Amino acid sequence: MPHKHNADRRHHIPKMSFKVQNWPAYEAGLRRRGSLTLWIEDAALECWQTSGPSGQARFKDAAIQTSLMLRTAFKLALRQTEGLMTSVLTLMGLTLSAPDHTTVSRRAVALRVIQPAQVPPGPLHVLIDSTGLQVYGAGQWLEAKHGAKSSRTWRKLHLAVDAASGVIVAQTLTDQDTDDPSQVGPLLDQIDDPIGRVTADGAYDGAPTYQTIAAYGDGIKVVIPPRSTAVPSGDPGVATQRDRHLAMIAKQGRLSWQVTTDYGQRSLVETTMGRYKALIGPRLRARGFAAQQIEATIGVAVLNRMLAAGRPDCVRRQPIIA
Repeated sequence: MPHKHNADRRHHIPKMSFKVQNWPAYEAGLRRRGSLTLWIEDAALECWQTSGPSGQARFKDAAIQTSLMLRTAFKLALRQTEGLMTSVLTLMGLTLSAPDHTTVSRRAVALRVIQPAQVPPGPLHVLIDSTGLQVYGAGQWLEAKHGAKSSRTWRKLHLAVDAASGVIVAQTLTDQDTDDPSQVGPLLDQIDDPIGRVTADGAYDGAPTYQTIAAYGDGIKVVIPPRSTAVPSGDPGVATQRDRHLAMIAKQGRLSWQVTTDYGQRSLVETTMGRYKALIGPRLRARGFAAQQIEATIGVAVLNRMLAAGRPDCVRRQPIIA
């Protein structure tokens, strides 16, 4: 709002500023994101294709995955991706052929699960949240063609991020009607490393979420802010984690609870979602739901590889008081 009530007497909070401490390495990583050698690996070329009985090339999953990652990283159409892959293989002097756009589109629906990125050893601090991705469907076509009002169709991308490294360790894609707590179990199923702590926002609050997380380890610490209308469980015996959060908030206040539990780290998963929409895109190109799930998986793999190429090490600047 341009004009607020009592604007002259409001307390203006200055915007926080940060400094990148590893700028030379981070700048080199940003340049490397545009290098084709980052996306076309030697391991993928070694298992690129086989020959059928009539000599026709049969592409393996590595070739399809490389084409999809290259398409996502540079935001290309399928035919442009085919042309780029053909020219790169020709310049490299290889006798391999690039998958045509129809093969990539058909094989993308049944592509196998991509291996998750490597994370540092030790118990993980997992941050969970979800965001919406637009889908171009019949409603959007009517609106673009005839200007008709229509309900917007979108998907929900659920992410689990390692707080220490920023790597996306798990992801699921659901329809817009799926609630967030139901995806906690499917996300944690994808994580093989031990989990030390799970942090999420108030949308995940509830006893079922705590029970789901407890199934993956009794010592997992859960940091989820209870709703304002939450009440203690009243179960006899040792107080549950949720009851202890409620007691701390009632005694010290919600802001003090956030500082004590380090709840502010949850903002890192929101940063990851913003990074996904800025680098990968805010909408899905695929039309079918199965292909959309693979597209989201490819986008996460691309984002993790970009992060591995270079990540900024930022520190907050201290304000100078005159």
